[in-house]
Amino acid sequence: MHLGLNALLEPGMLVRHPTEPDWGMGQVQSNIGNRITVNFEHRGKVVIDGTRISLMRVFDA
Repeated sequence: MHLGLNALLEPGMLVRHPTEPDWGMGQVQSNIGNRITVNFEHRGKVVIDGTRISLMRVFDA
C-alpha cells in the first residue's frame, strides 16, 4: 500500500507521476479516498489509484 504522502495531497498541489515523466507537471484536482484526480500538462485529466501509485510532490515549480 502506498497511502503515505498521497493522503496529504490537496487540490492545487503540484505533482509528477513517477513512471510517466512525459506527462509533465500535474495539478491535483481532488483526493477522495484512494482516488486522486490530477490534470497533467501533457496528458490531461487522469484518475490515479493512490494504493498503487505514489505521486511525487513538486515544490520548486
